Amino acid sequence: MTTIVQNKRGQMHPKASSQEGIGTGVHDKSNGDSFARSGELEVRLAVDSAEIELAQNLRYRVFYEEMSAVPSAEMKTARRDFDRYDGFCDHLLVIDHRAEAGEAVVGCYRLLRQSVAEKNGGFYTASEYDIGPLLERASNDTKFLELGRSCVREDYRTRPTVELLWKGIMAYVAKHGMDVMFGCASFDGTDPDALALPLSFLHHEFSAPEPWKVRALEHLRVEMNRMPKEEISLKAALRALPPLIRGYVRAGAYIGDGAVIDEQFGTTDVLIMFPVSELEDRYKSRFGKSDDS
Repeated sequence: MTTIVQNKRGQMHPKASSQEGIGTGVHDKSNGDSFARSGELEVRLAVDSAEIELAQNLRYRVFYEEMSAVPSAEMKTARRDFDRYDGFCDHLLVIDHRAEAGEAVVGCYRLLRQSVAEKNGGFYTASEYDIGPLLERASNDTKFLELGRSCVREDYRTRPTVELLWKGIMAYVAKHGMDVMFGCASFDGTDPDALALPLSFLHHEFSAPEPWKVRALEHLRVEMNRMPKEEISLKAALRALPPLIRGYVRAGAYIGDGAVIDEQFGTTDVLIMFPVSELEDRYKSRFGKSDDS
């Protein structure tokens, strides 16, 4: 499956926001936080609640209708994926200017800066991984950025869309001076034995070095080391990785210690960590520009 999905699960928002405004005015809104454009596709931040709702609609379509997540009654009625984090995160959108306004959001990421997280109860990732020690080890001027709730509409899962998302992320990182990106990425399925090859491959080849090591919460942790390194076929292991995770590790990401089973979403999650200074140079040069492509 080529779906881009990560960091999905969260607490249900106590009250769904109004559907008013959905499908109107997307193409006419301010592009003050526009980061890049490729033809009729543009990547920028959502500018109001109506655009955030469009991203929530897309997330619902991908997570709950296309995949196997189980929505709450409130989400099912609203046909939107939402949680408490949506209210204070930034929402990165890919907009297709050829589409009708209600269908214009075709890709999204949710971005949470450390300074914002600290004022709003912490990072989402802390519900699955013990990130406290990592934050404590970091110097006071190290800025963390959590990436989450990423998805792309099925008919837009092409290189231009994904590259625009990455250009948007890197422009956002530069704008806010972020030093470390992190978040949970998902495998479809909840049977770790069925995922023994890719989980073991990530463990053996991409485990975070000691300064960056983060362990899954003990009551949720699933061992990733399920096969000896010498039994792993590199070609087969790479094929078994979801495209998003494959792209992450090729860019130089580290993997956390242990996986987490998310029964609600029917996925197995792993922690991804990106010290920005250690990104592969080819990715920095490719996605570090915000001009039209």
